[in-house]
Amino acid sequence: MSRAPHYDLIIAGAGMVGATLANALTDSGLNIAIIETHEPQTNWPRDSVDLRVSAITLASQQIFEHLKVWPWMQDRGVSPFRNMFVWDGSRDETGSGEIHFDSADVGAAHLGHIIENRVIQTALIHRLKDFHNIELLCPAHITRLQQHSDHITVRLDNGHELSARLLVGADGGRSSVRQLAGIETRGWSYQQEAVVTVVETEKSHRQTAWQHFIATGPLAFLPLADGRSSIVWSTTPEQAQQLLTCDDASFRQQLGAAFDFQLGTIIANEKRASFPLQRQHANHYIGQRIALIGDAAHTIHPLAGQGVNLGLLDAATLAEIILAGNKNSIGSQRELRRYERWRKGDNLLTMSIMDGFKKLFSNNNESLRWLRHNGLNLANNLPPLKQQLIAHAMGQKRDLPQMARPVL
Repeated sequence: MSRAPHYDLIIAGAGMVGATLANALTDSGLNIAIIETHEPQTNWPRDSVDLRVSAITLASQQIFEHLKVWPWMQDRGVSPFRNMFVWDGSRDETGSGEIHFDSADVGAAHLGHIIENRVIQTALIHRLKDFHNIELLCPAHITRLQQHSDHITVRLDNGHELSARLLVGADGGRSSVRQLAGIETRGWSYQQEAVVTVVETEKSHRQTAWQHFIATGPLAFLPLADGRSSIVWSTTPEQAQQLLTCDDASFRQQLGAAFDFQLGTIIANEKRASFPLQRQHANHYIGQRIALIGDAAHTIHPLAGQGVNLGLLDAATLAEIILAGNKNSIGSQRELRRYERWRKGDNLLTMSIMDGFKKLFSNNNESLRWLRHNGLNLANNLPPLKQQLIAHAMGQKRDLPQMARPVL
């Protein structure tokens, strides 16, 4: 039997996070295999739009700038948002609570960008084709792995075997790598589904990201480059099913009413889809010759759009650690523990903050409603606090990997 092809690194998953890691290592001289179950979508009609979009922070933008894929994304359409408006849907005799963030308050051109997921992935995949040390194996799926002290061997569904110093699981919330490695997770279902679509509104979105907290869950309107808005409506499974099956006119009326008609009437909408929401956090981000990044390590409620940004920071951090070592140190427990220490605490803190917001805003308890209203209004009138909140939302934290810091 011939010996299994050997790589320095195998990445399971060519999505946004896995492809970011591969791009960060293109100039390293390392031999890398990427295993992907589905052929990445790289062509689509110019007048179509992806129902899945991401709110990219400044830190994530800087990662893409370092990787030299940002201009490609800009050419395919990115939408800056310069303002963010958040308000509480419940009202009492004291009124409601709201907060407005403006990029001008921190001297920035914008707070972030809304980008279609397929634009991000395609830009990253497109760049990988220029490097001979990267091999994309697609379609392929890992069915078995064997861990050894100095390498790991994986078997694919076509019977082929590969070995590497390190296997990275970037294969999503149902990660095969995580499951095959026996790494357990903790979490729960939010008992919600996110209904997504794209709509045209009577009024301009004004490059503003809007978030309305209502009893059943947050409703977000995210500005797109063509003037339309991407919708993420987190609600009960029962209401989600009703929103998916009703006719377009009824859907648009319900959506407009839930949004307080902030942008006027909803003129048109694309097809609708939904996906269940859950929290999931791996007990460990690492195993013997294994590291987990992105949704394979953590999934989070989408109310603040932080999920993909956390995953991109995972990828940039792991790349920095690998590049700081040498070929022999790749996959060593020392390097893997450093990665886990660097990322796990930050991810867990962000997940807990998002859960706290969800519980606070989905509870109609009178005391909590008073706290929401007054807390939002107080923060809105305290510039130093607003600036701290804006900096956090932009991903400007102190312990960023070098790739997520400004390009000099």
